[in-house]
Amino acid sequence: MKIPQWADREKVKAGLVSSGRAFTICFQLCLVFVLLGIVSDAAHITIGLESISWFLLAIIAGLFGLVYCVAWAVSWYLNNNK
Repeated sequence: MKIPQWADREKVKAGLVSSGRAFTICFQLCLVFVLLGIVSDAAHITIGLESISWFLLAIIAGLFGLVYCVAWAVSWYLNNNK
């Protein structure tokens, strides 16, 4: 199986940086949403949304982060493949 070669390595490196940053942002949002959900449920108060809504937002942010993580891994593999 022939591995595709990228003619423009700078484009792949830019993909690494942007995917890594997007993953970090999504992961941090996921943690914030989970913490808001836990605090909201433990205190029996509504912090803007119900606690289940915060948990659902955390799941969505985590899935988006997973997509960016896979994109980062593919870019890293193509960049380091000789």
